[in-house]
Amino acid sequence: MTNTMEPHAAMDDVSFDQLRQLVGLVDHDSSTDPFPVKALDAVVFIAGNATQTAWFYQVAFGMQQVAYSGPETGNPDHKAFVLKSGSARFVITGGVRPDSELLDHHRRHGDGVIDLALEVADVDKCVEHARSQGATVLEEPNDVTDSHGTIRRAAIATYGETRHTLIDRSRYDGVYLPGFEAKEGAVTRPEGAPKRLFQAVDHCVGNVELGKMDYWVDWYHRVMGFVDMAEFVGDDIATDYSALMSKVVSNGNHRVKFPLNEPAIAKKKSQIDEYLDFYGGPGCQHIALATNDIVATLTAMRAAGVEFLSVPDSYYDDPELRARIGNVRVPIETLKEHRILVDRDEDGYLLQIFTKPIGDRPTVFYELIERHGSLGFGLGNFKALFEAIEREQDRRGNL
Repeated sequence: MTNTMEPHAAMDDVSFDQLRQLVGLVDHDSSTDPFPVKALDAVVFIAGNATQTAWFYQVAFGMQQVAYSGPETGNPDHKAFVLKSGSARFVITGGVRPDSELLDHHRRHGDGVIDLALEVADVDKCVEHARSQGATVLEEPNDVTDSHGTIRRAAIATYGETRHTLIDRSRYDGVYLPGFEAKEGAVTRPEGAPKRLFQAVDHCVGNVELGKMDYWVDWYHRVMGFVDMAEFVGDDIATDYSALMSKVVSNGNHRVKFPLNEPAIAKKKSQIDEYLDFYGGPGCQHIALATNDIVATLTAMRAAGVEFLSVPDSYYDDPELRARIGNVRVPIETLKEHRILVDRDEDGYLLQIFTKPIGDRPTVFYELIERHGSLGFGLGNFKALFEAIEREQDRRGNL
């Protein structure tokens, strides 16, 4: 059996063993995979003001700018800032010209994710398989070249206006893509601050319309050869007022994980309903960032002005919780002080906390997650989390 769990070329200085622990990788033989995905290449955003948004991610999320494309580099339509943190790569784009399609997208959806780009070994093989399974090909396989080599790329459509750009980097040694120039940002980390606040993207959550979750789960099975990781329905993820259903799909080694949510019938609007209303349709709701020190990360982010959801003292004082989680790296009183959630399953435990929406619309938010063996998504925390979200929805008048 061929073990394809080799390190990724763009992993920065995060070791492969660290990445395995951070995001819960498992062994996988890709030789029979019809759509072998190596990694999440980039999360690509459209922002109303890319210049200021890129600055925000550097200051508040501790990311480093590594590349840039814009009018100064021969790109008159839009600006794009490439930011890194460990193996995680964000690309913040914004329209420059009034007739830019990016600005049209932003008027429909606000700030949000347009592309969950994937690194693959064989773009043509992936596109051929995707097309045979009925996927919409947005960009046919093509080469893009500069002095650093050649990128092979294509793109397919997924839920809403989200896409998966497929990229083969095996013949390219540039900083990101042809058309981008290496450029460091002007933001420097405060003295004594961690080198980075997170090391990888753990998972990206998509919200789809009522009745569409199973359709897209099947789509990922057929088109991309993804496998099921988890399913959450019924009382697991319901409160007295709102509910949703969720299934998680991933590539074979669990490096790329996509939970998919849909609303469920309940007394009031769920967080999924609110997202669909304000985003104007399906899209990427939240991104989980893997860290090896959640307390240090959220402390730095809070100091920079990022707001997090809070759960009541009763969550931590519950004797059933304390009995269930056992011994964890962070003392329960420290978890309580910082309002960090904790959950344990048969493989280990995890620590997690969620930001409030980071933009004007109540759509995109983030999760910080610290895994210690657990391959789960915090099932035991769902009710406490959703009640915290409902409190914020109620304050916004959207519950």
